[in-house]
Amino acid sequence: MKVALTIWENRISPLFDSASVLLIADVEGRGITKRHLEPLECESPFSKAARLDDLGVNVLICGGISESFANLIEAHRIRIIPFTKGTVDEVLEAYATGNINRQDFRMPGCETSKDPVPYE
Repeated sequence: MKVALTIWENRISPLFDSASVLLIADVEGRGITKRHLEPLECESPFSKAARLDDLGVNVLICGGISESFANLIEAHRIRIIPFTKGTVDEVLEAYATGNINRQDFRMPGCETSKDPVPYE
């Protein structure tokens, strides 16, 4: 599974819409097998959604995200885990081990998702 995290100064970017760097990680089982940085210098919602799709992303982990961006990304069948906060390494490890729904990874005022995180 290919996971993308928006990053800013080694933390999850607070807003996807203005993010310019992604960490792309391959997650297999409950481990991280590969990771690298990718620029996300697209301006429009269409081009950002297409870029994620071109990179083969299955899951996007980000902070806040506007509805227009979210709708286009989900149209590419990419699952979004929004309103996430924390350091990139902690969040990625939490995703890989099934602990991403912890309240300490949620932005203030955002409830923890009740949906289980799919592992395949």
